[in-house]
Amino acid sequence: MSRPSRLQRQVLSLYRELLRAGRGTPGAEARVRAEFRQHASLPRTDVLRIEYLYRRGRRQLQLLRSGHATAMGTFVRPRGPAEEPGDATAPGTRLDDGGAPKNSCEGTGARETRSDGR
Repeated sequence: MSRPSRLQRQVLSLYRELLRAGRGTPGAEARVRAEFRQHASLPRTDVLRIEYLYRRGRRQLQLLRSGHATAMGTFVRPRGPAEEPGDATAPGTRLDDGGAPKNSCEGTGARETRSDGR
Protein backbone atom coordinates (compact mmCIF):
# COMPACT_ATOMS: atom_id res chain seq x y z
CA MET A 1 0.00 0.00 0.00
CA SER A 2 1.29 3.46 -0.83
CA ARG A 3 2.13 6.05 1.76
CA PRO A 4 -0.53 8.65 2.63
CA SER A 5 -0.19 11.99 0.88
CA ARG A 6 0.61 15.18 2.74
CA LEU A 7 -3.02 16.31 2.52
CA GLN A 8 -4.24 12.97 3.92
CA ARG A 9 -1.86 13.30 6.86
CA GLN A 10 -3.04 16.88 7.48
CA VAL A 11 -6.69 15.82 7.47
CA LEU A 12 -6.04 12.95 9.88
CA SER A 13 -4.05 15.26 12.12
CA LEU A 14 -6.90 17.80 12.08
CA TYR A 15 -9.37 15.04 13.00
CA ARG A 16 -7.29 14.02 16.02
CA GLU A 17 -6.79 17.64 17.10
CA LEU A 18 -10.50 18.40 16.84
CA LEU A 19 -11.35 15.33 18.93
CA ARG A 20 -8.81 16.35 21.57
CA ALA A 21 -10.00 19.97 21.64
CA GLY A 22 -13.63 18.94 21.91
CA ARG A 23 -13.22 16.57 24.85
CA GLY A 24 -14.57 19.02 27.43
CA THR A 25 -17.23 20.55 25.21
CA PRO A 26 -20.66 18.89 25.19
CA GLY A 27 -21.60 17.54 21.77
CA ALA A 28 -18.25 18.38 20.17
CA GLU A 29 -16.91 14.87 19.67
CA ALA A 30 -20.14 13.62 18.14
CA ARG A 31 -20.31 16.66 15.86
CA VAL A 32 -16.70 16.21 14.70
CA ARG A 33 -17.26 12.52 13.96
CA ALA A 34 -20.50 13.23 12.10
CA GLU A 35 -18.90 15.98 10.01
CA PHE A 36 -15.97 13.78 9.00
CA ARG A 37 -18.26 10.82 8.23
CA GLN A 38 -20.47 13.04 6.09
CA HIS A 39 -17.51 14.06 3.91
CA ALA A 40 -15.72 10.70 3.92
CA SER A 41 -17.21 9.75 0.59
CA LEU A 42 -15.55 12.66 -1.26
CA PRO A 43 -13.41 11.42 -4.13
CA ARG A 44 -9.66 11.75 -3.57
CA THR A 45 -9.37 13.75 -6.77
CA ASP A 46 -11.61 16.57 -5.45
CA VAL A 47 -8.65 18.37 -3.90
CA LEU A 48 -10.23 21.84 -3.97
CA ARG A 49 -13.19 20.77 -1.84
CA ILE A 50 -10.98 18.78 0.52
CA GLU A 51 -8.69 21.79 1.02
CA TYR A 52 -11.70 24.04 1.59
CA LEU A 53 -13.07 21.67 4.25
CA TYR A 54 -9.61 21.43 5.79
CA ARG A 55 -9.39 25.23 6.12
CA ARG A 56 -12.91 25.33 7.55
CA GLY A 57 -11.95 22.66 10.08
CA ARG A 58 -8.86 24.66 11.09
CA ARG A 59 -11.05 27.70 11.80
CA GLN A 60 -13.40 25.56 13.88
CA LEU A 61 -10.42 24.19 15.77
CA GLN A 62 -9.27 27.71 16.60
CA LEU A 63 -12.76 28.51 17.91
CA LEU A 64 -12.77 25.40 20.09
CA ARG A 65 -9.33 26.17 21.47
CA SER A 66 -10.14 29.83 22.15
CA GLY A 67 -12.38 28.80 25.05
CA HIS A 68 -15.39 30.80 23.88
CA ALA A 69 -17.26 27.71 22.72
CA THR A 70 -19.36 26.23 25.50
CA ALA A 71 -21.17 23.59 23.42
CA MET A 72 -21.47 22.38 19.86
CA GLY A 73 -24.61 21.44 18.05
CA THR A 74 -26.38 21.71 14.75
CA PHE A 75 -29.04 24.05 13.54
CA VAL A 76 -32.17 22.10 12.79
CA ARG A 77 -35.32 23.85 11.73
CA PRO A 78 -38.11 22.54 13.95
CA ARG A 79 -41.20 21.30 12.17
CA GLY A 80 -44.35 23.12 13.14
CA PRO A 81 -47.84 21.65 13.12
CA ALA A 82 -48.55 23.08 9.62
CA GLU A 83 -45.29 21.81 8.13
CA GLU A 84 -44.81 18.33 6.81
CA PRO A 85 -41.63 16.67 5.53
CA GLY A 86 -42.76 17.06 1.91
CA ASP A 87 -43.56 20.80 2.17
CA ALA A 88 -41.89 22.88 -0.53
CA THR A 89 -42.58 26.24 1.11
CA ALA A 90 -39.70 28.53 1.97
CA PRO A 91 -38.56 28.89 5.58
CA GLY A 92 -40.54 31.58 7.38
CA THR A 93 -43.66 31.12 5.29
CA ARG A 94 -46.75 29.19 6.11
CA LEU A 95 -49.92 28.40 4.27
CA ASP A 96 -52.98 30.48 5.09
CA ASP A 97 -56.52 29.13 5.03
CA GLY A 98 -56.79 29.46 1.26
CA GLY A 99 -53.62 27.42 0.63
CA ALA A 100 -51.55 30.42 -0.51
CA PRO A 101 -48.17 31.12 1.13
CA LYS A 102 -48.32 33.77 3.83
CA ASN A 103 -45.26 35.54 5.21
CA SER A 104 -44.75 35.00 8.94
CA CYS A 105 -43.86 38.71 9.37
CA GLU A 106 -47.36 39.82 8.42
CA GLY A 107 -49.35 41.23 11.27
CA THR A 108 -46.28 42.12 13.34
CA GLY A 109 -46.75 45.84 12.88
CA ALA A 110 -44.44 46.15 9.87
CA ARG A 111 -45.85 48.68 7.44
CA GLU A 112 -45.59 48.43 3.70
CA THR A 113 -43.87 51.21 1.78
CA ARG A 114 -46.16 53.12 -0.52
CA SER A 115 -45.30 53.42 -4.18
CA ASP A 116 -44.49 57.14 -3.84
CA GLY A 117 -41.73 56.28 -1.30
CA ARG A 118 -43.40 57.70 1.86
